[in-house]
Amino acid sequence: MTHDEIIRHLESPDPRELFAEADRVRRSVVGDEVHLRGLIEFSNVCARDCLYCGLRRSYNGVKRYTMSLEEIFTAVRDAAGIGYPSVVLQSGESAQYSVADIGGLVRRIKSELGVAVTLSIGEKTRAEYAALKESGADRYLLRFETSSEVLFRELKPDSSRMARMQCLAWLREVGFQVGSGVMVGLPGQTPAMIADDILLMQALDLDMIGIGPFIANPHTPLGDRKSGTLDLTLRTVALLRIITRNTHIPATTAMGSIEQGGREKALACGANVLMPNVTPTQYRSHYQLYPGKICIKDQPGDCSLCVAAMLGRMGRRVAAGPGHSLKPRTRDGGV
Repeated sequence: MTHDEIIRHLESPDPRELFAEADRVRRSVVGDEVHLRGLIEFSNVCARDCLYCGLRRSYNGVKRYTMSLEEIFTAVRDAAGIGYPSVVLQSGESAQYSVADIGGLVRRIKSELGVAVTLSIGEKTRAEYAALKESGADRYLLRFETSSEVLFRELKPDSSRMARMQCLAWLREVGFQVGSGVMVGLPGQTPAMIADDILLMQALDLDMIGIGPFIANPHTPLGDRKSGTLDLTLRTVALLRIITRNTHIPATTAMGSIEQGGREKALACGANVLMPNVTPTQYRSHYQLYPGKICIKDQPGDCSLCVAAMLGRMGRRVAAGPGHSLKPRTRDGGV
């Protein structure tokens, strides 16, 4: 699909045909199964000062927390007990934990629980990524948020887009299954920029792509800006399914937060992954990148019941196994 064709789909008055085609591709290529990955947000301490984020370094209105390694392991054990074959360990970018600490935790998880592990802990050196891969981690998620150099610089003033892309290259080199993604509806973002994002994600041949709408947070410098829309986010998901074919694409929490039923709509136009929150309840309200986040008062087991009901209504089923990459390449981690 060309750049102009992508823009036409993003701007068309009626996306129903696009959504139907994405659902057809999803069904034929990845099937009706939905992969579950239990999400554990283990620290909201962050050294970055991104203009859109409620965890940004300079915001003093959030209660900071750092789960102990034992607490994280217990949360993973609970997730495995619920039946999740895969977990995502996510935090702000900080030096609260050493790579050796995280590596030791991953080794224990793999040895005692045997679940697949995705890490989402920000930018590291190549050697650090290699050490984390050696510890047994299967996947790494590092979103670049926008392919526009100008927009990236405005939104992430203490970050470098070049450094972000270098990290994604290193992650591939050391053998991780690599996930990335963008926000849709960012202030200053144009359909042409979203088309650039889509084509870049295709070129990166990502194993997983996470897409979420920009949701304005009143506690940030962008608090008075207009939030993105679910419609444009769903169009982006649908286009990515059609273009990338066999990439894992989650129906993200942000989609369900910006509009009731948002995750179901994403599953109906290309998504094939859900990431139920299994963070201990006492920490959830302190990990809010944006306002109105769903499920912050739930117990870890509550989400499994909600997910089962959701998939049942849609005629979909929970996938068996860890849900490794569907890309036809050989690398460590079971792909």
